[in-house]
Amino acid sequence: MGIIDRFADIMKSNVNALLDRAEDPAKMVDQTLRDLREDLSRVKTETANVMAEEKRCKRELDECDAQINRMDAAARKAVMAGNDDDARVLLAQKAAAMERKNSISQAYTVAHQNVTRIREMYDKLVSDINEMENRKAAIKAKLSVAEAQKRMNSMTSGINTSSSMEAFDRMEAKADKMLDAANAMTELNQSTVASSADDIAGKYETGSAAVEDELAKLKAELAKQ
Repeated sequence: MGIIDRFADIMKSNVNALLDRAEDPAKMVDQTLRDLREDLSRVKTETANVMAEEKRCKRELDECDAQINRMDAAARKAVMAGNDDDARVLLAQKAAAMERKNSISQAYTVAHQNVTRIREMYDKLVSDINEMENRKAAIKAKLSVAEAQKRMNSMTSGINTSSSMEAFDRMEAKADKMLDAANAMTELNQSTVASSADDIAGKYETGSAAVEDELAKLKAELAKQ
């Protein structure tokens, strides 16, 4: 598997982990950041390996160029010195170096492309992690407010004061009725006591006057005899 494919698999696993932990957003934020930091460490290692491969290819290319230039310069001197056999050997070495350079050039081109791509992805991952770090506090604050609002909604939805108020009204009406009955009974009791006292007093007052009158009348009749 190539480095770009491995990098893609790493990022794909992050997306899947993100979806798997969606039931707990607050923990998901922390866990996702931890996963991304771990992935960043692996990607950093892979990026370093690809960059090292590019440098190795570049170093071999430079060595080939140096070998080609050296053999070419030596061949020229051999020809100038009339040593054609030496010139042939040197030119053969130059040809071999040029052939090796062509092969290494292809490897270097691929390595350089990989470095360019993986550096872009690496920088993007670093940027995303930094952005998530900066947004983490805001996300958690919003989640905290949302959770508090959810609890408030749950509490208020369970409160029904209508039935309680109706029951309170009924109790108040019953209390008013009992109070009215007690007041009426008090009035009746007071009226009965007053009437009894007045009747007794009236009876004695009326009875006493009649007796005196009757006694005076009787005395008058007896005096005439």
